[in-house]
Amino acid sequence: MHKVHDVIIIGAGISGIGTAYWLKKKCPSKTFVMLESRSAIGGTWSLFKYPGIRSDSDMFTFGYRFKPWTDPQSLSSGDKILNYLEETISENDIDEHILFNHKMMSANWSDASGHWILEVETANGNQQLNCKFLSICTGYYDYKEAYRPRFEGEEHFKGKVIIPQFWPEDLDYRNKKVVIVGSGATAVTLVPALVEGGAKHVTMVQRSPTYVMNLPNRNQVFIGLKKFLPVRWAYRVTRVTNILLQMISFNLSKLFPKWMKKTLMKEAAKQLPKGYPVEKHFNPTYNPWDQRLCVVPDGDLFSVIKDGKAAVATDKISHFTEKGVTLNSGESIDADIIVLATGLKIQLLGGASVSINDQPVKVNETMIYKGMMVSDVPNLIYSFGYTNASWTLKVDLTANYLCKLLNYMDSKGYDVVVPEKQDMESDESVLNLNSGYIQRAKDVLPKQGRKRPWRVFQSYLVDMLATRFGSIADNVLKFRKHEPVKEVMDEKL
Repeated sequence: MHKVHDVIIIGAGISGIGTAYWLKKKCPSKTFVMLESRSAIGGTWSLFKYPGIRSDSDMFTFGYRFKPWTDPQSLSSGDKILNYLEETISENDIDEHILFNHKMMSANWSDASGHWILEVETANGNQQLNCKFLSICTGYYDYKEAYRPRFEGEEHFKGKVIIPQFWPEDLDYRNKKVVIVGSGATAVTLVPALVEGGAKHVTMVQRSPTYVMNLPNRNQVFIGLKKFLPVRWAYRVTRVTNILLQMISFNLSKLFPKWMKKTLMKEAAKQLPKGYPVEKHFNPTYNPWDQRLCVVPDGDLFSVIKDGKAAVATDKISHFTEKGVTLNSGESIDADIIVLATGLKIQLLGGASVSINDQPVKVNETMIYKGMMVSDVPNLIYSFGYTNASWTLKVDLTANYLCKLLNYMDSKGYDVVVPEKQDMESDESVLNLNSGYIQRAKDVLPKQGRKRPWRVFQSYLVDMLATRFGSIADNVLKFRKHEPVKEVMDEKL
């Protein structure tokens, strides 16, 4: 008979590691393992290798609330983030719970056994693992495939075409002309990084502009507080300060979008050459925070444009040529290397299938309860981070809610919990941005409702109050004690 773990965590990235920490701390009697499909921890931060990869949220909120981020740098490099995660694992003995090269292929909930049955692919063949509760910490990106549009005439281009997600370690871009197709976080990170790495010139070709905001990359609040407070307290105060500033910025954007747009444009113009066409290249057609803002440390993107080492072209690509790309306007841009920073592809559950009593679950027809549990699916919790703030803020609340839920069920003698779907039809995605990668995944993502607990508020304050101080029991969660099949049959006899 297979051992039944209390919890299985899927994914050893920032979400999974945080969940493991809180399980050890708040549910010490629970047994758990963490399945990682790759041979390394870190998720995005160990997989993506493109030049300049860094956080696009400040590390004082992107870091864990239980482990201070001690570097004054707010937007930190991928290798520093990976070191931080490795430290977290080592300091809390989480490594003993990780099973590397274990990829969940399918998960089936069995009412008969009262637990999840996982089919897991390993280096030694497929295995079956069982658990009472399933914690999904895979994020929602496809690590094996990026969004990759096709362009007319690609076959004629004589140079190299690169996708950032699969950056070749031996790529030499020194003294080369580089065209980056895209305008999101990856593109605005790559432009200054490639210039610094020795590229001859870099052009960012965007179909439409994105809001780009400068952030001083040394947190003076943290630096000042460290002179008078222990590091842990300096971190906590800086963290709370940054959370409040983010909330204020987001709410101002929603309340006064025209004013915020004007402010962002004005700040960009200050850092660009006099007479630069800011309206053309940095003036999106949507309001701030309808899509995620791009943050650049110390205005590095603006600096390389001002120095003439980089440029922005705003137009659709007509076709590729032997020497580069031609835009709809007729302008041609030469390139030795073309980087397609055209976005990520959304994938839920790390690509695994989910079923209940061998009946497939159509995730896109489900609704999300409190932004973390799936309607009509027993004993499952999904870590979705924020779209308007640091990812870790929400997954930290989700992990703590899981611990609170498990302890509540133990105290009441329950084994199974199901958020019962209510009659609240909605076509609104759980991720409420109009970004391209989210719009492309409308038929993949679960839905959210119009009011709580089915509404995803994207507000740390609202979620923190609801999960930490709100009651577990409500009219949506249905609890029960599992009755083994044998006992039920004996009763009938």
